[in-house]
Amino acid sequence: MAYNVLPLTKLIEQFERLPGIGRKSAQRLAFYVLSLPKERAQQFADAIVEAHEKIKKCKVCQSLTESELCPICADQARDRSIVCVVENSQDVIAFERTKEYHGLYHVLHGLISPMDGIGPDQLYIKELIARMGDGVIREVVMATSPTVEGEATAMYIARLLKPMNVRVTRLAYGIPVGSNLEYADEVTLYRALEGRSEI
Repeated sequence: MAYNVLPLTKLIEQFERLPGIGRKSAQRLAFYVLSLPKERAQQFADAIVEAHEKIKKCKVCQSLTESELCPICADQARDRSIVCVVENSQDVIAFERTKEYHGLYHVLHGLISPMDGIGPDQLYIKELIARMGDGVIREVVMATSPTVEGEATAMYIARLLKPMNVRVTRLAYGIPVGSNLEYADEVTLYRALEGRSEI
């Protein structure tokens, strides 16, 4: 007879659904959570539920926030003439760590990937185009990851923006091909931002 405790199996399966977590890591996490005092386990569960209830997308840039506008969009000191387009909110955090970029962001929440059934309509591209209407934005920096999907997304958006008399630039290749922005260090991101070129 196999050793099987149904609540433990369910917990392991939930951890296994997390990105980058295999079966053994999921088991370690499940046993760690079970070893926590009940109050700490409840705090952990409450933090997950609270995040789901309180965090939403900024009405301007689509980054994650707990109010109508994210702190970056609400900051009047930011340069509103430049928008950096990124794949996800982790990329915003990565750029902010450099303390060198002072413009705004636009979060797509994914990349165009026909193989995964993700087209332009499933991303926040229409919202980006709508932001161009007021004429304040003069440059859009395409900061998608240097992958096939990232390049395809950047080229697609660049074609949409060209007729709008907006300068469209791409991050320089200081970031290794096939990697994600959230794992790049501050110096690499800064050099990539400084060396961006027109698409």
